[in-house]
Amino acid sequence: MTIKEVRRLALDLAETEELDHHGMPSWRVRGKIFATVPDADHVRFMVEQDDIRAVVAQYPDACEEVRWGSRLACVAVDLRSAPRSLVREDLLDAWRSKAPRRILRDFDPVG
Repeated sequence: MTIKEVRRLALDLAETEELDHHGMPSWRVRGKIFATVPDADHVRFMVEQDDIRAVVAQYPDACEEVRWGSRLACVAVDLRSAPRSLVREDLLDAWRSKAPRRILRDFDPVG
């Protein structure tokens, strides 16, 4: 999967916009960042800590924990080795974790 494909998927999610975040693209829903693009081969998804640990344990060659200070903040996914299904699932999980309830009620990205 490429950044271009991930970008298209992200921007198809309700009320998502792309803005700069310290020199890198970020995708946000209602101003809350759910993913960033640190380079052409990686995407960082802001998901729950338990989800970060689980995906890194399941896909250690494609995923890596990212900490900001001592806090476990997100998972970095290597697009060169990650399965497409993983990228799609993490993107959707990250979006859902930041989207307001009204948006979640009114928008079903899976269906």
